[in-house]
Amino acid sequence: MCAINLFRAFPPNYRSGSSGGGEGDEDEPMFDPAWCHLQLVYELLLKFIGSSSLDAKVGKKHFDHSFIVKLLNLLDSEDPRERDCLKTILHRVYGKFMVHRPFIRKAVSNIFYQFVFETDRHNGIAELLEVFGSVISGFALPLKEEHKIFLWRVLIPLHKPKSVGLYLQQLTYCVTQFLEKDPKLASSVIIGLLRYWPITNCQKEVMFLSEIEEILESTSQAEFQKCMVSLFRRIAHCITSSHFQVAERALFVWNNDHIISLIAQNRQVIMPLVVPALEQNIQNHWNQAVLNLTMNVKKMFSEMDEDLFSSCLDKYKEDEEKRASLEVKRKLTWEKLESAAAFQPVTGHTAVLVGHQLSAKMIATLI
Repeated sequence: MCAINLFRAFPPNYRSGSSGGGEGDEDEPMFDPAWCHLQLVYELLLKFIGSSSLDAKVGKKHFDHSFIVKLLNLLDSEDPRERDCLKTILHRVYGKFMVHRPFIRKAVSNIFYQFVFETDRHNGIAELLEVFGSVISGFALPLKEEHKIFLWRVLIPLHKPKSVGLYLQQLTYCVTQFLEKDPKLASSVIIGLLRYWPITNCQKEVMFLSEIEEILESTSQAEFQKCMVSLFRRIAHCITSSHFQVAERALFVWNNDHIISLIAQNRQVIMPLVVPALEQNIQNHWNQAVLNLTMNVKKMFSEMDEDLFSSCLDKYKEDEEKRASLEVKRKLTWEKLESAAAFQPVTGHTAVLVGHQLSAKMIATLI
């Protein structure tokens, strides 16, 4: 009865809340006109699964793999009320029928794979992640290799879609649950996030920086050292971003006491990476709030280790002088080439190197 009333194909022109280009801006939800009927069936199914009279050994024959897959397919519904019911039912099925747990994990993983690598659209990603948040919290220790693979191959790539803002809160919760279970996974998670770091989407960068900070709060010294170079190269790049929200969020990292402690213990490595970015901001950034935060971080570094900070500052000034000198040499070299090319006779298909302004003699030669 439940199968006949619930399982149906959605119209092919169904709009997906996750198919847009927004960074967390959901479309207006669409409500299924048949909900008043569907709701009764869902309530009956939910009470049936939760009933103490239902023997799991008998029930597993009817709640088979085919039924579970069709139930999961319904999570692509546009109606948030239906997805919420399905989320509760899926959680109950997972808890009641232990024999189906590996299959449910595999089926959900396949939905995530299809979403990330093929369709880039699905309405129920947030609900699925919400269910898996509680599933992950129940994993036994030590974590099985299967569960670690789920983290690396499913949860980390879920940061890739442009619609990540619609489910980032649930995704971050799943990741932090893994880190609570096994803190040694922190460095691999951070390296995974750096691999999927957004290049042209500033709102996603702000989200990633927030998640990185949350992960670093529970990261040990040993794990931090495995990823700190690549991480702070990226943070330094964010500090100099012309988008003030990205620069501001990157500088807010220094407001976290635990992260400051990690930085202080590894200042010999981190300070040379960050000080040049701070100096570039002071000289070039347009936003006053970013400039104020930059000055605060600079002062913090100076108080942390004045000798090292002065050394990094001197190195930056020396590198800038070398860069300016090389730029002058490069410009002179091109001027000499342009000058030499201007007096060479043009024959056949000889390429001509010209400057921004053509002289009358050169124009006559070309004609």
